Amino acid sequence: MRHSQRSGFALAAVVMLAASAPNAQAQESSRAVAGGGISVPGWSGAVDAREAGRGATIANAKFVAEGNGFHVTTGPAVTYWNPANVATGDYTVKATFTEPKYMNLNDHPHPYGIVIGGNKLGTDQQSYLYCAAYGNGNFIVRGFGPQSFQMNGGHGETNAAVHKASGAGAPVTQEIAVSVKGDKVSCAINGTVVATYDKSDLVGPGKLTSTDGVYGIRFAHNTEGTVTGLTMVPGAK
Repeated sequence: MRHSQRSGFALAAVVMLAASAPNAQAQESSRAVAGGGISVPGWSGAVDAREAGRGATIANAKFVAEGNGFHVTTGPAVTYWNPANVATGDYTVKATFTEPKYMNLNDHPHPYGIVIGGNKLGTDQQSYLYCAAYGNGNFIVRGFGPQSFQMNGGHGETNAAVHKASGAGAPVTQEIAVSVKGDKVSCAINGTVVATYDKSDLVGPGKLTSTDGVYGIRFAHNTEGTVTGLTMVPGAK
């Protein structure tokens, strides 16, 4: 009987630990970045509504010019944009993202990527779509309109095209492109299309206002990386 009780207690402890592990990740708090704010002329940014509700501001993340690109350090999850960067009709927005030291500010992978279709950004009625990569081989496609809507699950999905870091602290680079062509929207990572959606599944009440709009970049919380070659090409491949 005593052996059975001990086994039962041990099993219960394992179950409790397993159940609490995902919650520990989900509850990881955002850090405030020293010397934060936006120092690139013409650019704006906004933290996620959930982060703002906890008191986070754009000053808790850092967006600076670096070479011909940008260096981002978060803080709260942030979307950055320049209102002059507008894409309409058919187009491709692309950039190269490098995480110099994978997971150096967090204890699990966080994504970063391209934003398109930005309308009323920085307001409670904003809408936009993003495709972002993780350094563990996953990618995620999600929209805000103004509430979030998931296109491939809460933590995305795995695709062999997405590069994997060799380990924590190692560099990893992703080339991300989001294209609008006719009635389709697709995301390509490292030259491979990883997801394609009907525009009708993305635009409408509670989702995007339009795929026309401002484009930019997005980084999840507690993440550091660089962005180079942010470009919009009219038309789409």
